[in-house]
Amino acid sequence: MKNTLYIIIVVSSFFLLSCSENDKNTIQSFPDRASVPVLRTTDIVTMVSDSGVTRYRISAAEWAIYDKAEPPYWDFPKGVLFERFDNNLKTDANMSSDTAVYYTNSELWELTGNVRATNLSGEVFETQKLFWNQKEERIYSDAPISITQKDKKINGTGFESNQTLSKYTITKVTGIFPIEE
Repeated sequence: MKNTLYIIIVVSSFFLLSCSENDKNTIQSFPDRASVPVLRTTDIVTMVSDSGVTRYRISAAEWAIYDKAEPPYWDFPKGVLFERFDNNLKTDANMSSDTAVYYTNSELWELTGNVRATNLSGEVFETQKLFWNQKEERIYSDAPISITQKDKKINGTGFESNQTLSKYTITKVTGIFPIEE
């Protein structure tokens, strides 16, 4: 009985000494949930089909989903590539950029840095910033843009287009244009 009491006193002393104010171990709090992605993944390739036929491929080196941010968004910090396929699975139109952000609620893409798009007619659109509003089926920018066609190059600042880049308007046109007399 005396040994048991001695053991209890010794164990209690160790316990009390280990709980001193100066030796508290604290766990750092979790950062703001809105600033932490719910998913981060690398080397993404996804295919999109329409009526069982593969029509689109989306590729990205990195993808992060911020579902608690306001507004929620997807981040593609290393760029994104969109490709459209014809019936023979050959790329007939594409769009790429150095970085991209997709705002899920508004269905708005913001592409920045070396944005390049090729439409079904082979026209090449180049700018540093471009917005693609999927709800409105509209692509637009207020940045300088260069459009290369088969026989001429058009430069301007700002443009608006349908989402296939087949009908577009350039806001402030600059450049040299061949004119037939």
